[in-house]
Amino acid sequence: MKTLDIIALVFVIVGAINWGLIGFFSFDLVAALFGTMSSLTRIIYAIVGICGLYAISFLGRDREAKVEK
Repeated sequence: MKTLDIIALVFVIVGAINWGLIGFFSFDLVAALFGTMSSLTRIIYAIVGICGLYAISFLGRDREAKVEK
């Protein structure tokens, strides 16, 4: 995987965990760590959103390993 793909995937996972915590326990981990709607929190939310949009491109990629002969 490319480095950008890995970074995007990490942020998507962080976002998914955060939404799971909000849904199950009404606990916003990002807001708890960085403050409720502080500048840093908003930046993290924006990065997670951008990475989520980028991760959509994973659906259209060829997943088969190419074997060279």
